[in-house]
Amino acid sequence: MNDLLSADLATRLTTTEVLSARPDAPVVLERVRTARAAALRSLLATELRAVARWVEPRPTKACLHG
Repeated sequence: MNDLLSADLATRLTTTEVLSARPDAPVVLERVRTARAAALRSLLATELRAVARWVEPRPTKACLHG
């Protein structure tokens, strides 16, 4: 059963790849994501630092019994 599904999937993917190389195939340009990704990384780093400060262990106060 899996062999038939794998063969069908491989055939479909190969056909799609071959047909995409035709001269009249549409051209899909890649989007530039660097600025957006850098801003997201910076925001995520800031949030992770805030969480790290929140969960950071604090030294306990010594109890002095006299």
